[in-house]
Amino acid sequence: MKRLIFAICLVTLSSLFAFAQTKSDYNKFEVYGGYSNGQIDTGIDTGNSFRSFFDDRRPFNGFEASGVYNISRYFGIKGDVSGTYNNTNFSFVVPNPGGPANVVQFDTKNSLYNFLGGVQIKDNASDARFKPFAHAMIGAGHGTTKVGSVTCPAGVDCSSLVDNSETGFAGAFGGGLDIKLTKHVDFRAFQVDYNPIKFDSGTQHNVRLGIGFVFK
Repeated sequence: MKRLIFAICLVTLSSLFAFAQTKSDYNKFEVYGGYSNGQIDTGIDTGNSFRSFFDDRRPFNGFEASGVYNISRYFGIKGDVSGTYNNTNFSFVVPNPGGPANVVQFDTKNSLYNFLGGVQIKDNASDARFKPFAHAMIGAGHGTTKVGSVTCPAGVDCSSLVDNSETGFAGAFGGGLDIKLTKHVDFRAFQVDYNPIKFDSGTQHNVRLGIGFVFK
């Protein structure tokens, strides 16, 4: 009887140990922080070539941070925030019949934020070295433009050169590749997202690129 009880206890302990290993064979949480490059749609369409795609967009630079709670080895709930920024100088000629051409000049300081939430799919096993991932998130995008250093010749209407701010529905759909560095740190080698934002003035078809580190 003692041997039977010992055997039952041994099997029970072995089962609990195996269950504990199964429950801990992937990371429950991860936090990402890194550089974000936004290729922001200007609304200009110069063609369908690869070069035209980037010619029709302005580069914004900034940050991205996200957190994931993994509810299984392959599936997690994700929250994400990013902010990218751009300063642009404009100078253009306004025709002036019968006189010298008028030149209008001004600067803009632009910012674009994304506040998103959704799901992430990735193999979160602690022994995996290369971890491709995909995510789909929705939320809000907020863009602002501040106009300054306006040079407006007499007789030219520059009343439209004012600060602007818009908020609209946004999404991020894409993925990338994480590479294990240590038990608690991965290197995000790349991330590429399609980042549409629907403002009142129209839908921006943006692309968001990222690189950084994942802590778990």
